[in-house]
Amino acid sequence: MTDDRVLRIDRFPTGVITPPPSKSLSHRALICAALAGGVHAIDRIENMGDSDDISATRSGILNVLAGLCNRPVDCGESGSTLRFLIPIAAVFSDAWVFKGKGRLFERPLSVYSEVFAAHGVAFANTGDEVHVRGPLRAGIFEVRGDISSQFISGLLLALPLLDGDSEIRLLTPLESAGYVDLTLDVMHTYGVSVERRFSVKDHALTGFAVPGGQKYRETPFRIEPDYSQAAFFLGAGALGCEVAVAGLNPNSLQGDRRILDVLREMGAVIGGGDKSPHGFAQIRIQAPDEGLHGITIDVSDIPDLVPPIAALAAVSRGVTRIENAYRLRMKESDRLHALKEALGALGAEIIEEKDALVIVGKKTLSGGRTDAWKDHRIAMAVALAAIKCARTVEITGSGAVRKSYPAFWKDWSQR
Repeated sequence: MTDDRVLRIDRFPTGVITPPPSKSLSHRALICAALAGGVHAIDRIENMGDSDDISATRSGILNVLAGLCNRPVDCGESGSTLRFLIPIAAVFSDAWVFKGKGRLFERPLSVYSEVFAAHGVAFANTGDEVHVRGPLRAGIFEVRGDISSQFISGLLLALPLLDGDSEIRLLTPLESAGYVDLTLDVMHTYGVSVERRFSVKDHALTGFAVPGGQKYRETPFRIEPDYSQAAFFLGAGALGCEVAVAGLNPNSLQGDRRILDVLREMGAVIGGGDKSPHGFAQIRIQAPDEGLHGITIDVSDIPDLVPPIAALAAVSRGVTRIENAYRLRMKESDRLHALKEALGALGAEIIEEKDALVIVGKKTLSGGRTDAWKDHRIAMAVALAAIKCARTVEITGSGAVRKSYPAFWKDWSQR
């Protein structure tokens, strides 16, 4: 499926769907496994994803560990790949070049340029590629926590490899903290320890103490299904589709597990929840008789849930306000603007503010043709909104889903 193909969205999910493996966990497990034992340890990971982003991380970490500094590390469009592998490459004394495509190098990288200078690393972002030369020195790393948690995760993955002890000090409160919790949990599974630091005054997280000289240890690991991707199918249930989602971990550290709370707040009824060996056997979301209703929600910790929430809000009663969403402007697309335009083309009423979306819900949208804005989550949001469109929806750029969920359209239209 090419990105310029026009896809008709005229079939919607039914039956039981098992979401793809968590992309967030796959990135982290791949890196920790590779650091523990290379390809052999990676092969012990069960239920590994096969998206473009995960392929980029696999090839990238193996490239770095093989010392192939004469070969650019191709990150594709994956911000996680780039931000996680830069500090790992900086551990070594070689000169590395990172390349990518799309908006990858428009997304923030200044955190690394600021912290590396004091720790022996040469760092340059030309706008088309990033150049890094180590070796990285242990010490104190002062980092803002309000740009992307991926910088914190990248440092956490790399610093245990250094000879000396290090400390990460947060200059601002950490947003999307759930993603850092995932990083620490996977690192712990692979035998690496990190200590969280808290303020005595209010017990707020202030940073991390990272002992050096540690070694990642090879271990089996299973990737659980992805709540971020499941959100679109759970949302389909909330709009009346007869669909159940299987395999989700009820105790997951994935921050996007909050989609269940969001759906409850919007009025949906959640059923099922019986457990199987690898998670929930099934979760079924039922649409309320009167339809979903609007909410006000702070999304600073759950930015990847904004596309499905926006699609649901567009066909809900009342007004929804999605707040603290400025970081969505720095994703694969400017997601605040892309959601306004992509859903607006279907008839949604959306007001775009600097760091928020205000959505005036309607019972149904008109439908018609729209675009995915070269963004996988925008394409999926369009698919969700199409359930409540009067006319068949056509979308250009549908192939963007390959970035995270290559089988999305197949699963979305399964019978």
